[in-house]
Amino acid sequence: MLIIDAHLDLSMNALQGNRDLLSSAYTIRTQEVGMPGKGRTQGTVAFPEMRQGRIALSFVTLFARSTGRPSPHSDFASPTQSYGIAQGQLAYYRALEETGHVRIITDSENLDSHIEDWRTWESETADDVNDDNTPPLGFVISMEGADPILHPSQLEVWVNSGVRLIGLTHYGPGRYAGGTGTEIGLTELGPPLLTEMERLGVILDLTHSSDQAFWQSLEHYSGLVLASHNNCRALVQHQRQFSDAQLRAIFERDGVIGAAFDAWMLQPGWITGESHNSGVTLNNVVDHIDYICQLSGNSRHAAIGTDLDGGYGREQSPSDLDTIADLQKLVGLLEARGYSDDDIAAIMHGNWLRFLHDAWE
Repeated sequence: MLIIDAHLDLSMNALQGNRDLLSSAYTIRTQEVGMPGKGRTQGTVAFPEMRQGRIALSFVTLFARSTGRPSPHSDFASPTQSYGIAQGQLAYYRALEETGHVRIITDSENLDSHIEDWRTWESETADDVNDDNTPPLGFVISMEGADPILHPSQLEVWVNSGVRLIGLTHYGPGRYAGGTGTEIGLTELGPPLLTEMERLGVILDLTHSSDQAFWQSLEHYSGLVLASHNNCRALVQHQRQFSDAQLRAIFERDGVIGAAFDAWMLQPGWITGESHNSGVTLNNVVDHIDYICQLSGNSRHAAIGTDLDGGYGREQSPSDLDTIADLQKLVGLLEARGYSDDDIAAIMHGNWLRFLHDAWE
């Protein structure tokens, strides 16, 4: 079954992590033996495994914070540095497109043509599949944290470059809004950026918003919203997850929530660096998908947003997932919960397709 994954940090891994994603995840693991850093030798995401797993479309990020708390590779000392890093990440995606590995999807016409190519490929290859001969991978460009946007009036330049989704913030005190781990709402830059986003048709990703920023964003932005990689606070208590009230607010906008695969968002009480993932499985991911379906009364708002390459690897992923190709296991797990074929197709790709069509028309 075709899959749409609504959150992958591919450019960060390729550039800041110096991983050649054209190589397999297994090759990259071997190359990283002896290399220090979280997730080294444990990576789960690379292009060959994405093709094998039928990840026909992904929302891929530009990620470069500038929160005033610099850290190596992800949080930069000034907005101009953040801007430069994000521009480099955008250039990486364009280089992949120039060399035929990916397609950057920016409108409904591109989207329909791309998905049709994948469906035709699947029907023609049937069980005799050569994963190297798939159509190009499809990328919708998202910005995780708006810090690289120097000022709201610059947004149109980013849109013309291909950006179609923006989350205002990430961890900490972002330039436009408070993120995970804060009780900060929108900054003075936040409302003008949201106004520009709505004018230009840029989709708002509420993921990582503080509770205050979440509700204030909905007051200032009336367009379609999503949570690209977010789980349920009722199952795992943490501010990073969304409460039932927040989930219902997204339902009311006909939004979609992509289930995230980070173990600390799946197992209550997880302590990063201490806990072991042996008790975390893909069924825990399905728990969050099922919770969203039960809360909304249908399967219209549940989807996938793995964040599988978000600064960790197998050690902090479900224990029955080796690479991103194992997303196909979700089909059987959803069947075991009693989900119909149509519901499963909606969760695996259909809800994101509908959402993008609605946003881009």
